[in-house]
Formats: sequence, C-alpha cells, structure tokens
Amino acid sequence: MGNSPFTPGLAAGRLPAKDLATNFGDLHPPLEHHEAVVAADRCYFCHDAPCMEACPTSIDIPLFIRQIATGTPEAAAKTIFDQNILGGMCARVCPTETLCEEVCVRETAEGKPVEIGRLQRYATDTLMAASWHPFTRAEPTGKTVAVVGAGPAGLACAHRLAMKGHDVVVFDARAKAGGLNEYGIASYKSVDSFAQKEVDWLLQIGGITVETGKALGDGLSLDGLKADYDAVFLGIGLSGVNSLRAEGEDTGNVADAVDFIAELRQAGDLSALKIGRNVVVIGGGMTAVDAAVQSKLLGAENVTMVYRRGQDRMSASEYEQELAASKGVRIVTHAMPKAVIGNGAVREVEFEYTKDGPNGLEPTGETFRLPADQLFRAIGQRLEGAPDGLTLDGGKIAVTGAGRTSLGGVWAGGDCASGGDDLTVTAVAEGRDAAEDIHAALSA
Repeated sequence: MGNSPFTPGLAAGRLPAKDLATNFGDLHPPLEHHEAVVAADRCYFCHDAPCMEACPTSIDIPLFIRQIATGTPEAAAKTIFDQNILGGMCARVCPTETLCEEVCVRETAEGKPVEIGRLQRYATDTLMAASWHPFTRAEPTGKTVAVVGAGPAGLACAHRLAMKGHDVVVFDARAKAGGLNEYGIASYKSVDSFAQKEVDWLLQIGGITVETGKALGDGLSLDGLKADYDAVFLGIGLSGVNSLRAEGEDTGNVADAVDFIAELRQAGDLSALKIGRNVVVIGGGMTAVDAAVQSKLLGAENVTMVYRRGQDRMSASEYEQELAASKGVRIVTHAMPKAVIGNGAVREVEFEYTKDGPNGLEPTGETFRLPADQLFRAIGQRLEGAPDGLTLDGGKIAVTGAGRTSLGGVWAGGDCASGGDDLTVTAVAEGRDAAEDIHAALSA
C-alpha cells in the first residue's frame, strides 16, 4: 500500500503523481491573446502613471500595455526589457499586489487593478518564444568585468555591460546560473524550467561567459579579480541562514527552508521527495510561505507557519498569506520557538506566546507544543564570506550611489548590498544601475 498524507514520519509519494502535477502547475496560467487585449483595455494609460513610479525598475507600464492593446506585444516586451532584462521572471514572482498593482488607479477606484504582472508575462513570453533577442552589442571596448554571482543582480549587470561592448565573465558557486530565480522560489511560480530558459535567452546578447562552481574564497579572491579585470561587481546574495536560538535545533529533520526549496526546485521526480506528516515552518516571509505551501502540496497532512509577531508585521504580502491559508496552511502568530523536542529526530516544537510591550516583543510565559516530523527555519538570511576590506552596513556590503563599495573598482548589488528590498526586481534594478556606473567609470 502506498503512502498518504496520514503516513507517520517522513515519507515520499504521499500523493499520486497526477495530483502532484496539478498541485505544482502554473500558479497563474498565461493570458491568451484575447484575454490580454481585454485586460489591456482596462488601463487608463495615466500620464502620471503611479504604477510606473511604484516599479523598482521604472518600466513604462502605460506604454507597454498600450502596445499590447494595439497588437504589438513584441514592442511591449522591448519596452519592458529596456528597463528590466529579467522582466519575464519578474512578471511571475514580483509581489505586484504591493507594488505597481497596489497603486493602480483601477485598484484605488474599483478594488480591481489592471493585471500588470500577467500582461507583462504575456508580452515577454511572446517575444522570448520567437527566440529573438531585441538588443545588440556595441563595438568591443577591450575592457573586461568580473561579475561574482549569477543571480538577478549579476545577470542584469552582465547583460547591460555586454550591451555596452565590455567582455564579462560571470562566476557562480552553484552548478547552474540563475541564483534565487533558479534555486529559491516556489516551483509553482516558475514552471517548465523557465529560469534556465531566461538565462539562455539573456546570454544571446553575446560577450558573456559563465563559469559555475566558483565562489569567493573557493577558487576566487577579490584581490585576484581586481588584478585580472578592469572592474568587479559582487552579486553574491545571502548564503547564511539565521539560527532559531532554541534548545535542540540541531535535532534531525530540522532544516533551512531555502535548502528545501532548492531541493524541490531541482527535483526530477516530486514523488521521490520525502515530506513530513506534520510540518512546522518558523518565519513570516515569502520563503516561509513558499516552504509551507509546497509542503502542503507535496501531501503533508498538517502544515503550520509560526511567526513571533502579529500577522500585520509579516513580510509576506497579504496575498501570499491568503495563498497559504487557501492551501490549508495554518498560521500562528505571536509565538516564538523555545525548544525542539525529539530523540534523534524532531517530534514536537515548544513555543512561547509573545506580546508587544513598551520595550518591544515580550514573552508571556505561556507555552504550547506542536507535533512536527519536520521543521523548517525561514527566519532570514545573512551575508557570509564578504571579502576583507569591504565596509559593511547592517551586516551587508555598504554601497553608495549606483552600487559603489568602499573599494575602488568594486561594485555590489542585490541582496548582499545595503539598501533596498530583498526582491528580484530590486536586484535587477541595482545590477542594471551598477552596470551603467561601471561603464561610465571605464569610459572616463
């Protein structure tokens, strides 16, 4: 007899293959042509465009929607890619409900915004399906730039530099380029290996070489890169994960949510992945939601997210919280972990309720326990392996202007750099802007 959601402990194949395929299908199916035209027709094409102001990459949203409405989605895609070369992935993973769509005039007036994210996906998918790259390289400059980290910031920086005529080598510690787009988001947000398809499409600009399996401190040194290249961009992300600071957190079947998500993203057979009957996820951000929802979709019977503050303080958007609840995830707030209990492997997690006091978060002394075969930490990440000589700010690489670090010839952007939200779209903007600054410096 096969496994089911009620099988004790960790088990693979809790759901039939057809159910897994359905569960991990496209969260937001792409718009058909007629649907896109109808959706585009709802746009007022505001001249002051609050949606454009809310976009971290400043895409001309009214223009690209008008181009869709007039039957030229390829031109719309070019408008998007001018500002955001990873516009296809951003259309899938951006929290549009708290960015462009939140300030849409239709949202303000009617409570139903123009579907900017889905329209952006329609346009970018249309152009990418044609295997056409809308940009060409400038004449070679003879300058070379090293980009460390093949995530959104690094790829955006590399593409813009290559477009300017510079030769770029991108180094990444993992086996594939893409960073969080490849390893760090829920599978149902990016299906059919889209992250790798987008990387391959981006590289069509030419002038970019990708070398995987290389990281700072492991085959690379910043001093060596500075000596060998005319400029260096660091987009190394945040590889460290904060600890629970709870007794017993080194117990078996306690893992980082980011590792679980990465394993799931790279899995060739979802039915082979083991998941607990009772899963607990500690954290209140997007990573916590992604881990919790996917645990449920793999067939866990009970999945609980626990966050130490109130629900209004969770960094996961209201939409993501509602998505989790709709999939059967229970959300418990104002509770912090005290102990992980189990003999070799986790069996229960003890929590203590918290309250907001005059001096911040305070424990109440009241505790409770949740059964858990599997516990995922999703309480934030931190920078590890920052090269010596770089000034840090708040645990991240300090930058000024368009990503300039405290070391001459070295720029940084994305999650590893100070300032900005830890979002794909923000990382793209920072990589793009750093590239423009690097180009100006190399051209001076």
